[in-house]
Amino acid sequence: MEEEFPLFYGESGKPVQATLSSLKMLDVGKWPMFSLCSEEELQLIRQACVFGSAGNEVLYTTVNDEIFVLGTNCCGCLGLGDVQSTIEPRRLDSLSGKKIACLSYGSGPHIVLATAEGEVFTWGHNAYSQLGNGTTNHGLVPCHISTNLSNKQVIEVACGSYHSLVLTSDGEVFAWGYNNSGQVGSGSTANQPIPRRVTGCLQNKVVVNIACGQMCSMVVVDTGEVYVWGYNGNGQLGLGSGGNQPTPCRIAALQGIRVQRVACGYAHTLVLTDEGQVYAWGANSYGQLGTGNKSNQSYPTPVVVEKDRIVEIAACHSAHTSAAKTQGGNVYMWGQCRGQSVILPHLTHFSCTDDVFACFATPAVTWRLLSVEPDDHLTVAESLKREFDNPDTADLKFLVDGKYIYAHKVLLKIRCEHFRSSLEDNEDDIVEMSEFSYPVYRAFLEYLYTDSISLSPEEAVGLLDLATFYRENRLKKLCQQTIKQGICEENAIALLSAAVKYDAQDLEEFCFRFCINHLTVVTQTSGFAEMDHDLLKNFISKASRVGAFKN
Repeated sequence: MEEEFPLFYGESGKPVQATLSSLKMLDVGKWPMFSLCSEEELQLIRQACVFGSAGNEVLYTTVNDEIFVLGTNCCGCLGLGDVQSTIEPRRLDSLSGKKIACLSYGSGPHIVLATAEGEVFTWGHNAYSQLGNGTTNHGLVPCHISTNLSNKQVIEVACGSYHSLVLTSDGEVFAWGYNNSGQVGSGSTANQPIPRRVTGCLQNKVVVNIACGQMCSMVVVDTGEVYVWGYNGNGQLGLGSGGNQPTPCRIAALQGIRVQRVACGYAHTLVLTDEGQVYAWGANSYGQLGTGNKSNQSYPTPVVVEKDRIVEIAACHSAHTSAAKTQGGNVYMWGQCRGQSVILPHLTHFSCTDDVFACFATPAVTWRLLSVEPDDHLTVAESLKREFDNPDTADLKFLVDGKYIYAHKVLLKIRCEHFRSSLEDNEDDIVEMSEFSYPVYRAFLEYLYTDSISLSPEEAVGLLDLATFYRENRLKKLCQQTIKQGICEENAIALLSAAVKYDAQDLEEFCFRFCINHLTVVTQTSGFAEMDHDLLKNFISKASRVGAFKN
């Protein structure tokens, strides 16, 4: 029996894009498959993916955009032109210089890769046409797939066991490969040898996220609805029935719930909502649904992970393992974890979901392409972040609530229309500010240096007021996102009032939906009792229109 190699990673940062995770440093040196690489070689790694039926194949990119592979090379899945295994990294010359945007792998294994330019390359196992090149010959070298994709930019890829999906920048989905259960979504069960657009009820929808289980396919559209098709023997389509689905079908049970992301295990499904909740359904023989038992579920079922909001879900079609990360940075795992059945979310000591699959999934593979940020070079953006509130280089001080915030006139002029005019002829090096609180004004200035905000949802309401006052529309959007993350029954009415006051329509709609979904508890809060008369009148009228008071 081949040994499975666990993989350990460093601390996780923020997502670079949908399919990448940013890590301070990927410590691949702790993984035996990388032990023949020198320390210098390891320092050059920028992206990495571990795949294969025993987690014995590796692809990684370097700082020079060179791509290296090593491992058992089953079915030519290393793309080197042969089927020779290699314990030392070999360069994949045919793709060197290409920047990888996203990558996925099937069970054969086969590889589907999208470049930063949106081109698609495939190679490896191809008995079911899963490479999309019109043949069933194994692909020993990367093949550029352009049929029906030549004018498209692919931004996300997903592989089932033997079928492939890609998502384009205009929200279209193309599928190909094994189709015995309708997983290609064409309406038949004939294998699909080339990319074909998945239409039906997706015809006029804009898709924002894709995922594949072993023999099923899922997409999230921009309205938060989830569409599914393919094999449904374990209820993994969430439709309440066990029949396969040859064309896309909306999950009606998620009506009124806005989904942001979907992740598929071998035969189970997880979704993450915009309120930070997780629902699961499908196979559950290892507890991978996290419901506290091992019964399959054919309808979406809530997964309870403490009170903290979930910000990331993780699963991959080659495992029965599930993982999630909370806003507070806690990582949970459940399902098949190194042979054990964990039937409820279990708090780990990990800092990223990648570690769950590295150490506990069978096989130990990566559930996404990992991206590694070098920590030796500061970009312009990173340099500016460091200079915020630095008295040594500042030429301007803001006095707020008796405290100083240090800034740089030229940067404020470049970044903000308000400062461009207000500082134009201003020779002063101290500006007194009384309209806004210290935490709010400091967060505003820090945003101008960093493009991000770090405030509690309550303080973000004050920053929303400032953003409205200064006409900073992007900041206004960020504030709304932060406020959404802190909504609860107690403060929902206060946040709804703030959204109306500052004309934050997206936030207003979100808060209204939250209030309707939690109507009984919300109407018993002090906030509801003290609600402004006009706002209360409008709320009741709108709630009535959406049927909130029907028996």
